Amino acid sequence: MNGNQLSANGTEIIIGIVGPKALKTEIMKALESFPNFQPVFLHATPTTMEPEVMADFISRVEVLLFTEFQTFFNAKQLVDFPIPAQYVPLMGTGLYRSLFLIQNQYDYHYFSVDTVEEKYLKRILYDLGEKDYAFKSFPHYDQSSSIQSIVQFHQDNYQESGSIAITGLQEVSLRLTELGIPNEWVTPTYQDLIVSLERALLATEARKNKESQIVFGIIDIDKFEKITEKYATEHEVQVLKLKFQQMMLNYTKLLDGHLINSGGEEFSFITTRGIFERETRGYKFIPLLNSAKTELGVTISIGVGFGRSAAEAGSHARIALRQSKELGGNVCYIVREDQSVIGPVDIITDTQYEKYDLSITDAELLKKAEMAGMSAAYMTKLMARVARHKKYDYTAQELATTLDITTRSAHRILLKWMDANLVDIVGEEKITYKGRPRRIYRLSFILADHS
Repeated sequence: MNGNQLSANGTEIIIGIVGPKALKTEIMKALESFPNFQPVFLHATPTTMEPEVMADFISRVEVLLFTEFQTFFNAKQLVDFPIPAQYVPLMGTGLYRSLFLIQNQYDYHYFSVDTVEEKYLKRILYDLGEKDYAFKSFPHYDQSSSIQSIVQFHQDNYQESGSIAITGLQEVSLRLTELGIPNEWVTPTYQDLIVSLERALLATEARKNKESQIVFGIIDIDKFEKITEKYATEHEVQVLKLKFQQMMLNYTKLLDGHLINSGGEEFSFITTRGIFERETRGYKFIPLLNSAKTELGVTISIGVGFGRSAAEAGSHARIALRQSKELGGNVCYIVREDQSVIGPVDIITDTQYEKYDLSITDAELLKKAEMAGMSAAYMTKLMARVARHKKYDYTAQELATTLDITTRSAHRILLKWMDANLVDIVGEEKITYKGRPRRIYRLSFILADHS
């Protein structure tokens, strides 16, 4: 598609996608989830890029996405990027797929790797239960790095140890195949592309006006009093608190933020939305959750609030923290300035978040929620989950399945809702000849809200 043919509609964002032609079909499929993106393709590889062509291409788009790291790296040496530029990292399901294919084709023990970070490869091999392996990574990437040098690296390792090449570059894969060297070209999967396109969307000019928005976060150790019971002395408890404080200081430094000790097991931080989005890879990656668990043996709950003012952001962070606590901890929820919620963000999340509107303005409904012993935030979350199924009549067992809770918890919730006149009994369901009939409850408070 020619850039001159693009619609001038202000809601469209022109994204330039640079990479080999072989990936175009997969990219187009992922772009279906991003109606605001209007794609322009430049079919290029590390050896076919020209400065004039690249400069002209950049002048016609608002954000760049490279499908191969080396192409991205080489382009940066050729031209300056006056617009946001991203590349698709080889760290997700594409790497899993490639290792699975290798596992099925070869009796492998040795690898030679380029454009894939060692830590991700080790983690996936660990997940696959592989222990008897060794690999060498291409040592470094600089202006002198060439396709031939990467091919030579793989060839040397193959001749020395019979290694299988794992490459993120189509050109390298094609040349290795010509040389008869076993190799696997790691290509991004649909899910990898979705994550990268989300990052590209966050980087566009349309989002930059929100980059300086205030972000307020609250971090709390789950069940702190119960944890302290395991320690024999107060000294050990204080050591734990100091270690936790140091961890919070390090995390806040990463966010270029300001840390506030709210007392003991709770800390707050203030940063900006742009930095928070980049460090969390678009709200998908919060390593602090895993660090607290592995290094300190505790789980934490995180609530993050966006707002037009510090007071609003702080209020939203407190609501988000309640969401995390109600889910059992070890997660993060985010409440945005429009009171919509995204989450849960867990240790390494690649799944779709729940998204729902948090604002309840009906005073009568708020009063009933309080009578039922529920926060408005939790009640709205339940409303969103149930409404998504467009089903309003439930047995306790069905409600438990829908809300992912135990049947006992569902019975307890339903009793509270009955006391608060939030549900009605509309019938019974006979399961077996001798079994007790199950009551069917109509969630009238949700039905009324959606009528």
